[in-house]
Amino acid sequence: MANLGRTNKILLELIQQPGNNKCADCSAPEPDWASYTLGVFVCLNCSGMHRNLPAVSKVKSIRLDYWDSSLVEFMQKRGNSEAKAIFEKCVPAFFYKPQQKDCLVLKDQWIRAKYERREFTGESNKFLQIYTSEQFESTLWKKGRDNKQFFKRNFLLSQRDFTLKYFIKEDSKVPKAVISMKDLNVDFQPEKIGHPHGLQISYPEDERTRNLFVYHDDGQAVVTFFNAIRATRLAYLLKKHQTLRNSELVPYLTSQSLKEGYMEKTGPTKREPFKKRWFSLCLMNRKLLYFKSPLDATERGAVFIGTESHGYSVSESSGQCTRGGRWRCGITLETPERQFVFMCEQESEQREWTDALRKIISQPMTPEDYANEATLRRGK
Repeated sequence: MANLGRTNKILLELIQQPGNNKCADCSAPEPDWASYTLGVFVCLNCSGMHRNLPAVSKVKSIRLDYWDSSLVEFMQKRGNSEAKAIFEKCVPAFFYKPQQKDCLVLKDQWIRAKYERREFTGESNKFLQIYTSEQFESTLWKKGRDNKQFFKRNFLLSQRDFTLKYFIKEDSKVPKAVISMKDLNVDFQPEKIGHPHGLQISYPEDERTRNLFVYHDDGQAVVTFFNAIRATRLAYLLKKHQTLRNSELVPYLTSQSLKEGYMEKTGPTKREPFKKRWFSLCLMNRKLLYFKSPLDATERGAVFIGTESHGYSVSESSGQCTRGGRWRCGITLETPERQFVFMCEQESEQREWTDALRKIISQPMTPEDYANEATLRRGK
């Protein structure tokens, strides 16, 4: 029998090597589990998802479990880089590769797509055809605009005219909404929506941001829908920017909020009472949006965040608020047109909001950013 200490020591040396020093599935540092049937090193969280695929993957702890010499030899021959060349050989540019902080359904379906369905080995293009089909249909549960109920709605994604439509009834000929791919964004929001497969679709409507909150009970179905939108967005951007490559456009397919949460805000004269509002900060469009509650269909207002050279800055402040506010950790956002004052409940939230706003202010503006700034000013 192999010596337990010797084999574990070899495995610990293997995870120090480039490629093996991050989880094969979510890139978390210092993985301490491994699939001895696939030959990959993974983190604790991803190892749990591998356990759900017993026909494909069997896992052991690198530090705590017994390893036979033959299994260690296989791990030496395979490893993360070799496995990636096999299981990620043909990942489409638009397909979202989840990271450590992404939600469970994204990571679970990424693992299933790689190892269970073998979508990216090049053996078949069946799944690629699904994502990139001219028309993609999906039935989702959608939250009502003015209530908390969810209703079944049919969604139709089209690469012919680069739109997403949804219909109230199955036999409806006229869509309830036609959403252009131009400014559409989609992001997983399971905690906000209250469902592990919750998805938020955002787009401009009448110069405000409109949010649709949807989910599907099947994880594969909702992640396929998400990646089909990314495929359609990429097709749209390639047509719009014909000189740019896939790699230059992929960062603009979809984006996550840089920061979300409650703050208190006052009005333009700073004499108005402070009111609690839900804020969402997006790096891609440089906007700080605020809502009355997290599941509001439409924003109450928006603040464009430019650069320091154009008169934008943010600073922290503290002190007692006497105009109805309960929180004491202040943030002052300066723009060329006015000063905004916000209050956070905790100092940690104050720092997080300040750091997030400074991150956007430090980013240079694109021509599209200047156009968005001008549009927002005209709407005020």
